[in-house]
Amino acid sequence: MAKKIRVLIVDDSAVVRQTLEDILSSDPDIEVMGTASDPYVAAQRLKTEVPDVITLDIEMPRMDGLTFLQKLMKQKPIPVVICSSVAEKGTGNGLKALELGAVEIITKPKIGTKKFLEESSIRLIDKVKAAAMAKAKPASAITPIKIAPKLDADAVIPMGKSQAMGTTEKICLVGASTGGTEALKVFLEMQPPGCPPIGIVQHMPEHFTKAFANRLNSICQITVKEAEDGDPMLRGQALIAPGDKHMLLKRSGSKYYVEVKAGPLVSRHRPSVDVLFRSGARYGGGNVVAAIMTGMGDDGAKGMKELYDAGAYTIAQDEATCVVFGMPQEAIKHGGVHKVMPLQQIAGEIVKSCG
Repeated sequence: MAKKIRVLIVDDSAVVRQTLEDILSSDPDIEVMGTASDPYVAAQRLKTEVPDVITLDIEMPRMDGLTFLQKLMKQKPIPVVICSSVAEKGTGNGLKALELGAVEIITKPKIGTKKFLEESSIRLIDKVKAAAMAKAKPASAITPIKIAPKLDADAVIPMGKSQAMGTTEKICLVGASTGGTEALKVFLEMQPPGCPPIGIVQHMPEHFTKAFANRLNSICQITVKEAEDGDPMLRGQALIAPGDKHMLLKRSGSKYYVEVKAGPLVSRHRPSVDVLFRSGARYGGGNVVAAIMTGMGDDGAKGMKELYDAGAYTIAQDEATCVVFGMPQEAIKHGGVHKVMPLQQIAGEIVKSCG
């Protein structure tokens, strides 16, 4: 029998602790080791047992989650998933948590519609499983959820003929998940002012992507913004798909733009890399240079193969520089990758291949 992922839940709300425990316990691969009402209780528990993953709230009495995270990463690095309402508010605390060493961030599940609860459960379970595989960086009762079937990009953009003829403008498309916030920071900081237009899907909660884009915009030479429906793809600019919305590449005449739309989870995600990549295969074809970066699961693997078959140039981040070598590995297995390379070389390769 495979070893279960042991999780410690740290949250000051008894209702939230029970909700998270019920959701995580519904998955046969996860065992809730225990719960703690604040970081002091968690620290006492860690003296006798070490979990594989900790879920951590940020806003708590006695000691806030950021202080606890900072102490934890200095003394005993353990993969941490931030599960907090601050992600929903889009505050800088979420970004700070990732900088301090948290590997994932997710908004707290809410008791709402059945569909919302199912999607929250899928995301929480996937984030915990991704965190369990990650390299930790030093520095009310719910009935078990029946997981919805895993949809592919057909659910948002059906297969069809390429419509990429008539323009030679080069476009860069990028997909990332666990560890992607740091990888994208490295990638975008290396982009020169006149770089090709960039479209990015990073698996993130709603609202959080805006704060992430604003942060990158303040430190990069290029413009970085959260994408809005109809935004043009411009040289020297990167558009990041908003959390909880899919982003597609579209073309009008010789000009590219993005469509931002709702839709079901695709490859268990919204936004989905597969959706972005499929739209790139249809409307960009051989004009696209695509990169798939660190992340768990297989989102983007099928879409990258479609890009590859459409004549795009495709790159995967190598295992040594990935936090989790899941998505790049799956893309390689699908036969859709031309080149595997370290993160630090991807920006230069893309600029070079775009002329």
